[in-house]
Amino acid sequence: MKALLFLALFSLSVPAFSAALLEVENKTIDIYRRATPSTVNVSNIKVARNSVYGNVEIPQGAGSGWVWDDKGHIVTNGHVVEGGNTFVVTFYNDPKQYKAELVGVAREKDIAVLKLQEKPKTLTPITTGSSKSLQVGQYSFAIGSPFGLDHTLTTGVISAVGRQIEGFGGVKINDMIQTDAAINMGNSGGPLLNSSAELIGMNTMIFSTSGSSAGLGFAVPVDTIKLIVPQLIEHGRVIRPGLGIAIVPDSMKQRIMGKEKGIIISYVDIKGSASKAGLKGMTQDNFGRIYLGDVILKVDSKEVNGLDDIYQILDTKKIGDTVSVEFKRDGKKKKVDVLLQAL
Repeated sequence: MKALLFLALFSLSVPAFSAALLEVENKTIDIYRRATPSTVNVSNIKVARNSVYGNVEIPQGAGSGWVWDDKGHIVTNGHVVEGGNTFVVTFYNDPKQYKAELVGVAREKDIAVLKLQEKPKTLTPITTGSSKSLQVGQYSFAIGSPFGLDHTLTTGVISAVGRQIEGFGGVKINDMIQTDAAINMGNSGGPLLNSSAELIGMNTMIFSTSGSSAGLGFAVPVDTIKLIVPQLIEHGRVIRPGLGIAIVPDSMKQRIMGKEKGIIISYVDIKGSASKAGLKGMTQDNFGRIYLGDVILKVDSKEVNGLDDIYQILDTKKIGDTVSVEFKRDGKKKKVDVLLQAL
């Protein structure tokens, strides 16, 4: 009798799959049911000063995201939270709006973490998968809020892997996942899932001439997200290896050097590794005249001609690694070894 009662209760609590639907349809429905409690809408609001009304809240935009852990951390895109002071998170079938604060942003990877100031009664962290072994042709499922239509599901396949796409932070993001699952404005920051309802990427951008989905959507791979998010939660930023220098922006470098190769060092941290290795930045005399700093030509025998070049090289390194830096000073080429430091 107890067993029969348990089965009856179980059948009431879990929606039964329809025998009238195809197996693939039931599978898609199951993925949606499992993932929607973890998927959220993110609204970005800027607080501005008005001479008549005082502080007013101005909507900056909206996107999607998901629950990372039971502590209330929400993951979304960096460009979704750009320019905002206040963030509002809403959940599936929950009319309440939950305020959140910004924990940290990794602009170069277009990843941001928010933390809920108040949590709903139940938080369902998303199930995290892997992007290492993704196959072109396998099914993909995107959930988000395109054009404000919350918790919309679109389906497709993995169209390509390993794409290198120009990102929000001004450098290319490696290993991007390409999918033909429809992604539109508002999908940004939402999860891309596999057929086991596991997170494999974060929907981030589209290539389109019209501004709407053209079947060319791109997602940041989950393996990258799993490296970045814990650092943002712990430190509020990503601790990356670097030389301890600042470089002249690419647009300004072209005005100074024309088509000459290399990147100009504008500043050297006097306590950093580059300074200890003898590298020098730009200087200014008492009359305001500015003198060019060292021009880096190669790092580990690879040419560097802009911010993206040096970022991609150092992105494969670890703090404590040593790199060979070839540079030009007063028309002469030199080479030094530099120990990579934490930035």
